[in-house]
Amino acid sequence: MPESSTAESSTTTYRSRPLNAASWDDFAELVERNNGIFGGCWCIGYHPEGSEKGLNHRVAKQERVFNDRAHAALVYDHDGLAQGWCQYGSPEELSRIKHRREYLKDAPAQPDWRITCFYVDKHHRSQGIARVALEGALDQIAQAGGGLVEAISEVTTGREAQGRFLYSATVELFEEHGFNRTRQVGKHAWIVSKIVEFSMQPS
Repeated sequence: MPESSTAESSTTTYRSRPLNAASWDDFAELVERNNGIFGGCWCIGYHPEGSEKGLNHRVAKQERVFNDRAHAALVYDHDGLAQGWCQYGSPEELSRIKHRREYLKDAPAQPDWRITCFYVDKHHRSQGIARVALEGALDQIAQAGGGLVEAISEVTTGREAQGRFLYSATVELFEEHGFNRTRQVGKHAWIVSKIVEFSMQPS
């Protein structure tokens, strides 16, 4: 599996790799270790079928991953365990978005890619994993052709925000990576976007 981004904390070096059939077991182990993520979401909520009643989320996610219809940058620690991820994909792949009603009132240009959610193992938070995950996702997008990338995230400057609610990361983190605010769609929520250039090599 190709590595796409690295970062060091005081104790651990983290690396990101693509979520695919080869890394599925690592992803599944992380999700199961964290009780299915948000009550059994399995990171299916932004996919078109995410609201279907009776859907087996694990099976649905695995089918997508094995058929190249779900994408993410998985972040690994020095022991080779996955500790977090950043999910991205095309608008068709990730058609269910936050603040949809407000978003559609004045929809921006159709993006080539969306970044929708992050997750970090509950015992590994505040160690830079979300940053490595975002950098990994942007590297993968660049290698897949690049284009306009969009996310809907939360501003945290000047307020106290509970980390468990920041599953779309923060506007500030996206701005550190060159994203610009496009339009506000919620009390603290903004559409952010940037153009990612095509690159054959990870940064």
